[in-house]
Amino acid sequence: MRIDKYLWCIRVFKTRNSATEVIKKGHVMVNNQKAKASREVFAGDKISVRKDQINYQYVVLDLPPSRVGAKLVDMYRKDETPEEAFEHLKLLRLAKEHYREKGQGRPTKKDRRDINEYLDEDDYLEQIHNEESK
Repeated sequence: MRIDKYLWCIRVFKTRNSATEVIKKGHVMVNNQKAKASREVFAGDKISVRKDQINYQYVVLDLPPSRVGAKLVDMYRKDETPEEAFEHLKLLRLAKEHYREKGQGRPTKKDRRDINEYLDEDDYLEQIHNEESK
């Protein structure tokens, strides 16, 4: 079975075309060698796929007859992706949140109304305080 079809069948990619594009970019390796889309895959092959800044590692257990359901995927591949890869993704997400937290930057319409309401209350309290001190 071709590597692009295999990756589509085991639901690594949504479409076979997207699997082919990733393979052409050189993000897929079979047994530590860059693969072409037409590369044949056999049971026991080790596949490395770079997707969403994570290097997924799979071992081919068997070849599916066609695209399989999500519950049946584990019959055809073994996921050997290390946990450190997923921790790295969590750190990347936290880093992105650090640079721009929600609510920073230009205020939304609701934020602006809250600010105006807060400032109006401060002005009112300041006027009362000034009148009492007179």
